[in-house]
Amino acid sequence: MLSIYKTDTATVYPCTKLSGTLVVPGDKSVSHRVGILASISSGISRVNGFLNSADCIGLLKAMEALGARTHRSREGDLYIHGTGGRLIEPAGPLDLGNSGTAMRLLAGLLAGVPGAFTLTGDASLQARPMRRIEEPLRKMGARIQLSGDRGCAPMLIKGGGLQAIDYELPVASAQVKSCIMLAALFAEGTTTIIEPAPTRDHTERIFEALQLPMTIDGASIAIEGFGSSGPSLQARTWDVPGDISSAAFWLVAAAVMKGSVTLQRVGLNPRRTAVLDVLKRMGAKVKVTPAKTANSGAEPVGEIRVSAARLRGTVIEGAEIPNLIDEIPILAVAGALAEGETVIKDAHELRVKESDRIQTMCENLKRMGVEVDEMDDGMRIGGPANLRTGGAVSSYGDHRVAMSMAILGLFSDAPLTIKGVDCIETSYPGFWNHLRELGGHVE
Repeated sequence: MLSIYKTDTATVYPCTKLSGTLVVPGDKSVSHRVGILASISSGISRVNGFLNSADCIGLLKAMEALGARTHRSREGDLYIHGTGGRLIEPAGPLDLGNSGTAMRLLAGLLAGVPGAFTLTGDASLQARPMRRIEEPLRKMGARIQLSGDRGCAPMLIKGGGLQAIDYELPVASAQVKSCIMLAALFAEGTTTIIEPAPTRDHTERIFEALQLPMTIDGASIAIEGFGSSGPSLQARTWDVPGDISSAAFWLVAAAVMKGSVTLQRVGLNPRRTAVLDVLKRMGAKVKVTPAKTANSGAEPVGEIRVSAARLRGTVIEGAEIPNLIDEIPILAVAGALAEGETVIKDAHELRVKESDRIQTMCENLKRMGVEVDEMDDGMRIGGPANLRTGGAVSSYGDHRVAMSMAILGLFSDAPLTIKGVDCIETSYPGFWNHLRELGGHVE
């Protein structure tokens, strides 16, 4: 496990009530995909709600190094001046910071572009597995070299000359699927991808909005390639919905604590709302109101209102795991606050996130007095916990671990200090301000 301790800390104070209305930041997954495809379009795309986080800014800088240009209006909207599909070789490596999504998606794009490109990132990103995209890209004809330990970045790509393949994903991964889908646009022939279980379909929705030739038949996705020239895309307006993964922190807090929280413009993509299903199963009072008007970004949006209830433990497993993998750390917190046992299993993928989230969450929960048993593919949590701070906990450089522990700290018996909270900027700039707006106290 990679442990990253930074000097930055935050202290969260116990709270008795949370109440208010928030608009959570834009969806990180959608922002990445829109950022890439707008950058290879002809003309200037307007992107409303693009996530202004470290991960997404890093992606935009990479696209600028490849020839795109960006600027923001006074209102904060992002404008992307596309390259018309003509990318240039950058002067040096493309540093994608902490973003595994950006690295895997960009690898798919660059695999189809003639030239040599090096993708790198911080120490955490360089410890995350990349062989899962190396294999299909090599089969398509790209030349890939992983110079990091155990098949990790830095990644050297020599792209161009791709051929279509039929590929069955060995693991259910939206990032690997999307990597192949982007590469397929530059391949000769029709590429077919088969998923072992449904995963996030943001890329499919964006392809449909762009009217790219794609056929979906159950678990199979077939994409007609355009060859080495790639697709001819036109600039347009995109609306990025609020990120339900960011909303999940407030959903869990409000589901237990006195008061109610309303979250507006949240993405309600059915392949992202499994967290709502789990919370309802645990007894949470959740009301979802879909928006009446369509979203130009091809994603359904709406309002979610949550008020306090008595949560019950549950089992989180199987086919629902891929569509709430990012929410499992905060659902572990829900388990600690619920009555009875909560079991999380079939979540091996948590071992290779920004941290080993099974290990880091178990360690932090134990420090807080929670009864938790670590399993190879998840954890078993006994609740409700008699929380105590017992000193500081660590984010281990993982933004979702940091925010999950901040929420748990609201229910503790004394202030909780969290080490290494800088990482929150990778996905949720403004998290602490939103905590204060809802009535929390943090230093």
